[in-house]
Amino acid sequence: MATTCWADEDCPLGLSSPTQKPFTISRPLTRTNSLEQSNTESTRKGKEERMKPQKMDGKSKPGVPYGGMTDTWVKKHRLIYIGATRHPFILSIRDGTVDLPAFKRWLGQDYIFVRAFVPFVASVLIRAYEKGDESSGDMEVILSGLGSLNDEIAWFKQEASKWGVDLSQVAPEKPTQHYCRFLEELMRPEVDYTVAMAAFWAIEAVYQESFAHCLEEGSKTPPELKEACQRWGNDGFGHYCSSLRNIADRLLEKAASGSMPLVKVSEDVVSKAEVTFLRVLEYEVDFWNMSCGTAGHSAPKP
Repeated sequence: MATTCWADEDCPLGLSSPTQKPFTISRPLTRTNSLEQSNTESTRKGKEERMKPQKMDGKSKPGVPYGGMTDTWVKKHRLIYIGATRHPFILSIRDGTVDLPAFKRWLGQDYIFVRAFVPFVASVLIRAYEKGDESSGDMEVILSGLGSLNDEIAWFKQEASKWGVDLSQVAPEKPTQHYCRFLEELMRPEVDYTVAMAAFWAIEAVYQESFAHCLEEGSKTPPELKEACQRWGNDGFGHYCSSLRNIADRLLEKAASGSMPLVKVSEDVVSKAEVTFLRVLEYEVDFWNMSCGTAGHSAPKP
């Protein structure tokens, strides 16, 4: 990237440039607009007793399932989860020291990712139709997210124009290529609905947790970036992520209970879902590292 310019008319952010260091991990065993998504009565069935505030980073977050398998994963793999949701790139936005070229790099690469994300979400919707229970409300939740992606792509184009990023000239960097290939793997017919749903929730949850942190009291997020943070950090998107998490937990609970046709298959599904959750976190960390322009990428090569 070009040399950073600061505090002049060519650069919207008059901020100091930090020295970004990559967040690296040892591998264990790896977005949408404001959605005021309320669960249907059928989706809430059996969930209300578990819908207690969950503590994340010492703060209660209402509307997040408590005690489900995804909660167990987050606690079990706490280090990498924090690495994905409190990455130095995110912290630099929150404390107002974000490197402008880093933000522009993220903008261009995430645009490429979102375009690849659309067919993945569509494939999850098809699985919900084929494998889900009509009374569960899965399709309605997933469809609301899929429908919002058109607006999200338009937002990326608008932001790119504002920041002088020519999206037609942006080529996918290796971490973006690897992440998009991972999405393609998850679209294969043999991938179970439970596994795909766990990945879908994890991808959305990382962005929600990350950008919501940039909006918390005491943050110094630059005014020019608050709209981007609001896009994924708002309460509506948080409720949407909770709905996705409810679906994932229900499917995982069903698989773990052995209520699927073959117990061995059920055990494999739960294990694969957890590994997929970890791979998502690894790819997210790698994506943030790339955005910072740092070495030390952590995600596995496909």
